[in-house]
Amino acid sequence: MAEQSVAGQAGMMATAADGDRSARARLVILLLSVALALSMFLSLASGASDASAVRVIRDWITGAAPADAALAVRDQLIVYDIRMPRVLLGVLIGAALAVSGAVMQGLFRNPLADPGLIGVSAGSSLGAVAIIVLGTTWLAPVTLALGTLALPLAAFFGGLSVTLLLYAIATRQGRTSVATMLLAGLAIAALAMALTGILIFMADDRQLRDLTFWQLGSLAGATWPKIGTVGSVIALALAMMPLLAHGLNALALGEATASHLGIPVQRLKYTAIVGVSAAVGAAVAVSGGIGFIGIVVPHLLRLAIGPDNRYLLPASALLGASLLLLADAVARTIVAPAELPIGIVTAVAGAPFFLWILLRKRGIVDL
Repeated sequence: MAEQSVAGQAGMMATAADGDRSARARLVILLLSVALALSMFLSLASGASDASAVRVIRDWITGAAPADAALAVRDQLIVYDIRMPRVLLGVLIGAALAVSGAVMQGLFRNPLADPGLIGVSAGSSLGAVAIIVLGTTWLAPVTLALGTLALPLAAFFGGLSVTLLLYAIATRQGRTSVATMLLAGLAIAALAMALTGILIFMADDRQLRDLTFWQLGSLAGATWPKIGTVGSVIALALAMMPLLAHGLNALALGEATASHLGIPVQRLKYTAIVGVSAAVGAAVAVSGGIGFIGIVVPHLLRLAIGPDNRYLLPASALLGASLLLLADAVARTIVAPAELPIGIVTAVAGAPFFLWILLRKRGIVDL
């Protein structure tokens, strides 16, 4: 209790410069909850097929016999077995990427930190591609022993390895250099991408087609079994991360101050690293590379509700899930009946925003 009390005081001190935004933050979280519900319904109703989610839900609620039984069976199959797993997976992945970005920005005390920007996503991708390409040859014992868990675990350990290496390089005498972190992250990401390229070169035609689309990001492979395995990992990581809010608030004042306030700084760092690696690794394992959610969402919310992680983390989860569902709806409908990789949609929307952040920090733009 004492630790939470001083950490709460640290949160108030960290937000004092911007004033108390607690009431605004609660209102924003409420509005984002409504927006997420609307986004889920829109995503459930969108697609190349003319299946009506409204009709399926209405028949399920009323229990009325459908006029066309064959059409009703088709609609239920599309809505329940194809769209609904996709919507739930999109919610989990969008929340995981956004919250992971917020946690990393708090951990490194820099708004430009992002799992994709500093190489965590590239490390997770390398682990997943290694299992896909080598899972029937060199890594066959691993895939046989772990079964369906082999892919998410490989992505998790890939992201964890990159995060630990990055943290070791960027931290000296208890202080993390932001410049070193960004530069080392770019170098590690480039190395991971090079190794991934070698594995892709070794892939056969079937693997190559899957990997090409998978690397650009997609929720097309969503199934109920995947939600049961990968979704549980993401849900557990998301449930753990709000517990870091008080510590991250204190860490914003500096590691020495956080330690004096009673925060176990090293344990906080390792917990954050493991949580981010688990969430991003599991997300990358099923969706591939989806960029900019982790950097755009926390930064946008920080401008609106302030840096208090007690509100920033849940708000990031809600907004990240909503944005990814909307991006997926666009990806499924803009070139229907084909499907655009969702990573292209998020990059087109996120890259200009990221440039705006950089220009704003340099004082080139004032808005």
